[in-house]
Amino acid sequence: MEEGKLNRSLSARHIRMIALGGTIGVGLFMGASSTIRWTGPSVMIAYAVAGLFLYLIMRALGEMLYVDPSTGSFANYASDYIHPVAGYLTAWSNIFQYVVVGISEVIAVGEYMNYWWPNLPTIIPGIAVILFLMLANLFSVKAFGELEFWFSMIKVVTIILMIVAGLGVIFFGFGNHGQPIGISNLWKNGGFFTGGVKGFFFALSIVIASYQGIELIGMTAGEAKNPQKTIVEAVQSTIGRILIFYIGAIFIIVSIYPWNQLGEIGSPFVQTFAKIGITFAAGLINFVVITAALSGCNSGIFSASRMIYTLAVNGKMSKRFLKLSRHGVPFYPVVAISGGILIGLVINYLLPMFVTHSENIFVFVYSSSILPGMIPWIVILISEIKFRKIHAEQMTKHPFKMPLSPYTNYLTLAFLAIILCFMFINPETRISLLIGLAFLFLMTIHYFLREKRLKKA
Repeated sequence: MEEGKLNRSLSARHIRMIALGGTIGVGLFMGASSTIRWTGPSVMIAYAVAGLFLYLIMRALGEMLYVDPSTGSFANYASDYIHPVAGYLTAWSNIFQYVVVGISEVIAVGEYMNYWWPNLPTIIPGIAVILFLMLANLFSVKAFGELEFWFSMIKVVTIILMIVAGLGVIFFGFGNHGQPIGISNLWKNGGFFTGGVKGFFFALSIVIASYQGIELIGMTAGEAKNPQKTIVEAVQSTIGRILIFYIGAIFIIVSIYPWNQLGEIGSPFVQTFAKIGITFAAGLINFVVITAALSGCNSGIFSASRMIYTLAVNGKMSKRFLKLSRHGVPFYPVVAISGGILIGLVINYLLPMFVTHSENIFVFVYSSSILPGMIPWIVILISEIKFRKIHAEQMTKHPFKMPLSPYTNYLTLAFLAIILCFMFINPETRISLLIGLAFLFLMTIHYFLREKRLKKA
């Protein structure tokens, strides 16, 4: 192993699918039931509004990546254009978020495997998944990209087929004795906005979390072929596709099924395929959900390991984490993140044996990644304002500038602040937000103590 440069072997198709795969996760396939429960069919507007603001965040990131396509990009931008503590918090927020996501995804794989093997201990598939994805990530960045491409492709094809099948049910009566179901469920059963303004914003806080991972484009920049062209293409295409997949799938779900009965039918994907005569629908969707979980864990290992590498580059972690394998992969960061996910899996398996109601602890920890997951977005928006001033000359001929900056930056920051306020108001998300705040507070204290100790040394 050696210190050197990361390999640039991710193509445009890899990066597009990595961004798509990072945001289309297990939640959508399991029915997005809590968001629909809070606001009813208007959840489609919530996805559209969140998508618009996420597009602005991606444009701000794309503007900076076009000039400086580095690994760990937004953590570096936070250090350079805000303050080193902002870069430190961004990197650790990303690591925390993806270790937590990785743990939840491998736990999910074990549970979904019980569909075929009911007596199989859930920890066994989880360990197998961690070892497989660690080896794939260590082999080469191209192996990671190829795995993520196919994991994401399976999800995307399933959603497209579900949308096509659903449109057949809605407008042509497939699986409903030739009687079109129509779209009256959108306004029946309490109306379009069933939970009012408060319900809409409660749903929005969970909807925004489903977009987390889209900033993975920034993590791939340092390992992308022809990064300027690749990043522009990926940013331009990804948001539109995500909006189509999310809004399209949820339009089908809330049109075919009364929103207030979704909790009783299980997975709407399974039901929709079963309606048109696909008898193995449950097994098919179970397989797709497993690939979605594998995709989430795969992306997590990649992203968090690159953040550890970035911290090491900036002198915030041991130089040992700078060592690259002969394939140009940061060896120790990949092993460390895989080990962290494994520890979380083992704790999740053993804790219920010693602590009653321990599942609530893990629910809080999993959902506490929402605030740390927002930190990259916040620093991207703030960094871009300073970035523009420093790179004023390059901005004159820049072909991919953030639209209407800095006003769109401030508007998007205000939107994220409103989301956090409603997370605090909502009793179901308040504890998760407070855990996220406590994590950021402790890491800030750790940064300044560490800097003080280094100065004394």
